[in-house]
Order: sequence, then C-alpha cells, then structure tokens
Amino acid sequence: MEKSRQGGLRILFADDEAHLRDLMQMELPRMGHEVTVCPDGTAALRALERGSYDAALLDIRMPGLTGIDVLGQIRQMSPDTQVIMLTGHATVDTAVQALRAGAFDYLTKPCKWAELEMILTRVAERRDLSNKTTALETRLKAAEGAPVMIGETPVMQQVRRLVETIAPTDATVMILGETGTGKELIARNMHDKSKRADRAFIPVNCGALPENLVESELFGHRKGAFTGADSNRKGLFEVANGGTLFLDEVGELDKSVQVKLLRFLESGEIRRVGENEPFRVDVRVLCATNRDLREMVANEQFREDLFFRLNTFEIFLPPLRERKGDIPALARHMLARYASRRGLTQATISPEALEVLQSHAWPGNIRELANMIERATILAGDGPILSEHLPTQAPIRGKTTSGSAGSNTGPHFQIPDGNPTLRDIEMKYIQAVLEKHSGNKPAASRELGISLKTLYNKINQLQHS
Repeated sequence: MEKSRQGGLRILFADDEAHLRDLMQMELPRMGHEVTVCPDGTAALRALERGSYDAALLDIRMPGLTGIDVLGQIRQMSPDTQVIMLTGHATVDTAVQALRAGAFDYLTKPCKWAELEMILTRVAERRDLSNKTTALETRLKAAEGAPVMIGETPVMQQVRRLVETIAPTDATVMILGETGTGKELIARNMHDKSKRADRAFIPVNCGALPENLVESELFGHRKGAFTGADSNRKGLFEVANGGTLFLDEVGELDKSVQVKLLRFLESGEIRRVGENEPFRVDVRVLCATNRDLREMVANEQFREDLFFRLNTFEIFLPPLRERKGDIPALARHMLARYASRRGLTQATISPEALEVLQSHAWPGNIRELANMIERATILAGDGPILSEHLPTQAPIRGKTTSGSAGSNTGPHFQIPDGNPTLRDIEMKYIQAVLEKHSGNKPAASRELGISLKTLYNKINQLQHS
C-alpha cells in the first residue's frame, strides 16, 4: 500500500531473524516508509548514533542486548523515537514490562500487516502533532495578522494573479521587495492557497539567526554535536515536513549553509548536525530578500546554482510609495484590526488624516504604516483618527522625496551622559540611525557601513544589555 511522502516514517528495525529483516526491508518502503534493518540490539544503537528515527521496531528477545535494554537506551538517546516491541512469547507481563519502560505499543509475532500499519499511522499522527505544535509556537511568535492581500492598484492585481497561479504548485518562489513591503504576507497567502494549507507554515528570518547556530536552527542537531547541544533538536526543515518553509532574507545565508540548502533542493534530503545519515523531508521552500541576488552572484557572495534553483518564479512587491492608491484601503484594514483588539466600535479615519498619509514617502513601507495606524488608534480612542493623531516630527507631516529611504541629514545623536563606554556610544548611535530610517534595517545597515546580519547581532545585544 503506497503512502504519501508526507506520512512516511524513518523506521529502525532490529531482529535476529534474517527472513523478517528481509521482509521488512521490502514491505516497509512499499508502505511509504524508510527503513534501516539491524541483526541485534548493539547494531541498532550504533545506527541510532548515526541518524534519527521516528519509530523503532524491536524484537524483545535478541542475542546480547534485549529489546527492553535497547528501549531504555533509546529513551535516553532519542526521546522522540517511538518504540514498538515485537515478541513471539506474548504474555501480559511482557506487555506491561515494555509499556512501563516507555514503549509506544507492542505486537506479537507473526504480526499482521494491518495491525502494524495502524500503529505506524498513530506514530505518524503523533509526530505530525508535535511538528504542528512547534510550528504554531513559531508562527505565534512571528504573527503579523491574517494573511490578507489588500490593494487594487494594477501592480497589486498582477501580484495577486501570480500568487493564484503559482500557489497550487510546489515550485520554489523568490519574493523581492524592500523591507516592510509584506513579503511574508505573500508567502503565507501562497501557503494558504496550496495543497499544504493544513500543514505547517514556518517563517524564519535568516538574517536574525545567530551566526554560529544557523545550520542547527535549519537542519537540527544531535545531542553532543557541539558545545551547548544538551539534547537532540529538530531543525525547522523537519518541523515544516509536509508544509512550507519561508526563508526571509535568504541573501544573508553563509555559503556553507547555501551548499546544504542546494543539496536539499536537489535531493529532498537533510542531515542534522552531528549525524552521518541524511533523511528525506517533504518541504516547499519560499524565499524573500531585499538584496540584489544577481549582483551578489556576480560578486561571488551567493551561489549561482542556488540562485537558479530558488528563482523558479519571481514576484516583485513594489514599495508603498509606488502604490499610494492602496493606502486608504490598507489604513482602514489596519484600523479595523487594531480597533477590534481594543474593543472600539466607532473608529474611523478622517479625510485630512488620509491626505497626510498619502503625502508621505513611507521609507518603512507597510510595516511603517501599520505602526502609524496602531499609534493613532490608541491616541484617537473610539473616534475618528485626525491629522493631529499622526506624529508631528519629520518625515510624516512633511513631504519627503518619493525615492528616499530617509532624510539626508544625519541622525539626531548625543553622547550619553556620565562616562559611557565605547559600546554604550556604539549602541546609542545604532539606535539613532534606526530611528532616522524609521526602523528600516537595510537602510540603517548601509549608513552604518555594516552587513544586515551584523546589525541584527548588534540589535540582539542591545535588547539584552
């Protein structure tokens, strides 16, 4: 019986009977699973040291280590692996002993395929539930509201048509645009309109990942793989199995990680840090960047082969200053969302306030507009947002140059009082540059003369100082 790759399990089978090993090696792949067979418990533990498994099928009576012995080791080495005991000497005591030791279930030999399939289905359901829980936690941390595309300008209508066409496929997509234009929202829309909509959507900001943990975050690691790896950990690719992984700021990935990403796109396989055996996951990859990847390829900062694998389709999101006709609809949509959170029923936006919003160049794009509407909603209370509820300082009340990411004057900066350290002065200046660019990190990193990844690291230090 053929199963989809989404439901496939990685199974470790250990039994001293050669004909059973041969049978499992032939039949389990037909059921859609990957299997590694071992003749005894010692070999099973060695296999577990090399790779991770969703389930282990263990004969209770084997030469050397018994199935119960191996079960105890697995509970220590790989708690996520569900163990199913096999016995030809079924007694109540045997079953109770196995279940008390942490077994997921047990079967008597010769086992019936229907019974085995039912148990493996339960294992897959538990794995998927665990992945969905982790995915939900990840999504809640990064939630930016419902994935609704707002806008009827011609350029947004074209974007919407592209999304409708590409979403049902498994094609990789590159979403381009300035910071704050809504690239993640487009990716969420594509996921929600795909056949993977009931599976996990995992967004990850590649530029914000700690430089020494990028590979572990994406691909996972085994306990002891490096200092601080105190337990086995699933990577985001594994958590997204069956669903969609959205790699924002993909241009910030180091070349060593680019190689591993390319390997996945070509083979469908990943390998945890510290493991020797790769395993398959079924993940659709969507990417986004505000950088010019073609220029990075020319400068040998980004792999050309990876660029072409990621760029099957390209969607460009225009900056808000080039779609000002959408500002009223966007503002009203955001107002409805914030008013609902605060229990407001009379919230509106005055024509004068809309005129002010449309006169602004929006260097921070939709993200800046969202912050502005949230602030104005708080100030206006349960009434209309007036122009006076918008910030009085430049640039929102004055007209900025439409192509500018900020004013040309330097940031307002003053050396802190007392006896500040060089780090204090550095952090204060970074704050000033970020404020000047309305939180636009790529623009701030360019003015500071540092990479976007370095800026994210500095911001993390700032938040934890």
